[in-house]
Amino acid sequence: MLHLLLHCLSHPILQYVLYFQIPSETLPTASPVLEASIPSTVVMDPASINTQPIAEQVFEAAPTVVDVLQGVGVELSLSELGLGSATPVGLVQNLLEFMHVDMGMPWWGAIVVGTVLARIMVFPVIVKGQREAAKLNNVMPEMTKFTNKMNEAKQSGNKFDFSKAYSDLTAFQKKHDVNPLRGFLVPLVQTPVFISFFIALRKMSHLPVPSMQTGGCLWFLDLTAADPFYILPIAVTGTMFAILELGAESGVDNPNLKAMKTVFRIMPFVILPLTINFPTAVFTYWMTSNCFSLAQVALLKHPLVRQKLRIPERIKHPVSALPQNEGFIHTIKKGWKNAQLAQQLEERERSMKSHLDITSKGPLRQTFTHNPLQKSTSSIAATTTTKSAIAKQAAPATGGKEET
Repeated sequence: MLHLLLHCLSHPILQYVLYFQIPSETLPTASPVLEASIPSTVVMDPASINTQPIAEQVFEAAPTVVDVLQGVGVELSLSELGLGSATPVGLVQNLLEFMHVDMGMPWWGAIVVGTVLARIMVFPVIVKGQREAAKLNNVMPEMTKFTNKMNEAKQSGNKFDFSKAYSDLTAFQKKHDVNPLRGFLVPLVQTPVFISFFIALRKMSHLPVPSMQTGGCLWFLDLTAADPFYILPIAVTGTMFAILELGAESGVDNPNLKAMKTVFRIMPFVILPLTINFPTAVFTYWMTSNCFSLAQVALLKHPLVRQKLRIPERIKHPVSALPQNEGFIHTIKKGWKNAQLAQQLEERERSMKSHLDITSKGPLRQTFTHNPLQKSTSSIAATTTTKSAIAKQAAPATGGKEET
């Protein structure tokens, strides 16, 4: 505390204030020699004179508490810097601060250890995703048959067959305890973790936290700045490509899903130019997470590990029993055509329903131009003429028979 007080007293502004607060009687008088050396006529520029009161000048130029504490080497907490709230982002920042301040880790080490701990906490969800992916893969041929029946019934507009195929598919999924929607469990859990770490480190870098400017290692000593050699962005892109290629996160490595995997292959290279100038603190987390994923997929491919974790063995089906790959463009066209067909069927059903509602609520409407139950005068005259002509033709034949 004494050292801090001496440092504050040594500041030029504070000395300036103390000088003007000292009584004039205690100040030494200038010597005659010095007075004679000073010119008698000094011309002062009125514009250069600051008319602002001395107290306000001192208040504006006085150092803040942050400047004083940083000058004496005192590291401020994240809460004093406006970080570390009770939100998920703030909890991540508090965890990193605990490992850095209380455990003595450098910032890069705290980021690496925090990332590994977060990935270990998510590991049970990854195992669950691997189990669901394996079970879904083993029953894929049977589910493909039900799906094809549903698509055929939908295109033909047969609601009965569609409902029957859907009921059969639901019963089959319940019997084998499979559900394709469970495949979204892994990204649903991992995405909030990734976003929380990303926002937390980005805020800490943009503030910046002063100690993070020297908390890096190797060639990236400043964690708040971008990588000067672009090594981390390129490494992150390469590891991300390997993860998406192997299906490390969700266990989905079906070779028939080429359309989706093609999009995944392009994603890392699209993201690279958008993230190349991110702080190295973000890339430290990202690189650690990707390396953990690659180690994780190598571990989960081992038969003994899969047996201990009760992950079913994947059955290799013939290509003919799986959904056929029709290409990305063809799949989009087919989906658009099916959507148009479904819309036409819905409009037809809506029109029929509206006609039935109108018919049930009011009198019957005439939907034809001529009512067959009501004969017009022209039709009656034509019918009479036809009957008289037939009678005249039949009269001679009847008379000849009577004469014989």
